[in-house]
Amino acid sequence: MNLESLLLMRSEIGLTAIIVLLIIFEIFTNKKQKANIIPFALILLAINTILGFFPLNTGEIFGGMFRTNTLLHFFKTTLSLGVLILLLQSADWLKEKIVAENKATEFIILIISSLLGAYFMISAGDFLMFYIGLELTTLPVAALVAYETYKRISAEGAVKYILSSALASGTSLFGISLLYATTGTIYFDAMAEILTSSNLAILGFVFFFSGLAFKISLVPFHFWTADVYEGSPINVASYLSVISKGAAVVILMILLFTVFKPLMPAWNKIIYIVTIATMFTGNLFALRQQNMKRFLAYSSIAQAGFILLGLLSVDQLGTATVIYFVAIYIFSNLGAFGVVQAISSATNKENIDDYEGLYRTNPKLSLVMMLALFSLAGIPPLAGFFGKFFLYTAAASKGYYVMVFIAVVNATISLYYYLLVVRAMFLRKGKNPIPYFRSGNYMRLGLLIAAIGILVIGLYSPIYEYIYSFSNVFLN
Repeated sequence: MNLESLLLMRSEIGLTAIIVLLIIFEIFTNKKQKANIIPFALILLAINTILGFFPLNTGEIFGGMFRTNTLLHFFKTTLSLGVLILLLQSADWLKEKIVAENKATEFIILIISSLLGAYFMISAGDFLMFYIGLELTTLPVAALVAYETYKRISAEGAVKYILSSALASGTSLFGISLLYATTGTIYFDAMAEILTSSNLAILGFVFFFSGLAFKISLVPFHFWTADVYEGSPINVASYLSVISKGAAVVILMILLFTVFKPLMPAWNKIIYIVTIATMFTGNLFALRQQNMKRFLAYSSIAQAGFILLGLLSVDQLGTATVIYFVAIYIFSNLGAFGVVQAISSATNKENIDDYEGLYRTNPKLSLVMMLALFSLAGIPPLAGFFGKFFLYTAAASKGYYVMVFIAVVNATISLYYYLLVVRAMFLRKGKNPIPYFRSGNYMRLGLLIAAIGILVIGLYSPIYEYIYSFSNVFLN
């Protein structure tokens, strides 16, 4: 393997180097120096993210097991930027962990390891590399969910996540084995040429899709989501909602549009039903929530239903729309979760009622939360509006007018419960409003980047045009 081929894994090598450097730092520093791990990790990840904006060649290595192209490289950089924002928002919390429990390096290494798994998963050229990436992105998160070991609810959430993910992983693996039995290959390109709409192939797809639907929190594979989000540290719930889900959505899109394209008449019906069930379940259950983590959990389920609209359009528009919406979703959700974390760290308050009168005491946090929620709701001119508009366009272009109508109804429902939080912050006085507090510099920078992303991605049209120009890479 020459250097040019090795550079196709530039992003993965960069993350691996960061992990090794962090381990070395942990070994050779004393307790007083442990706090320096946070700026050290942020600098390394920022460098890796900046390098991601430089062009990368298209190609494949390891006999086609690993492949990359401009669109995948762009999405990896977006995920890396999302993790950078998340770590910025977690910095003050991690400082407290260093003082109280002398641990922070483990959290950062596990987050970056999971991101590395996501990289391998979306660059997979066969089901072996896919499965390795899937497990690498899942197992570190199981440890992160139980990071606050002294909390019973955290341990309970971790047990639910581990058991559910083990079942989902086994289900996907069984589906892959059935697909291998049908075609005699695990390589994506070879399987796409051989696969036919046989009963065994469809059954294999159903099992495989069921396991991957767990990662995306699609109905009826969503039961773990709210309990795990509530039991997790807020930044871990944010990671599950944004990075983990985003990577799973993109690899699902790639597989549907390439490997499983011969089965489109079958999976198209499955996606149609799951889309409707996911949107309604997420939105209707979100109406009943008081805890902000559970509220955003059901919101993320509903958003996953909207993303599936783009999968119904197996064309360049559908590909571009899914990538574009996931990028918007990353910034919007990180903005919302960041505010929740800032408030929870300062006051230990996580309920919607606690946010009453927040604008009077903490106007900047209120504005960031409003931007994030309005973007998730699809209010113009924020980025979320353009993301949902393109999703509706992609579905309508294939004649799914009833589905578009159902999506608009669900968008209206979601607007109502997002406005409940906005009303609490801006229109309610509250008996015991959250007092003014000043977030740390890292948190403010993370929230600022998220807010800028919400505004810029929607208003700066060349971003979508760039994605669209490379989005036919998965289409034959």
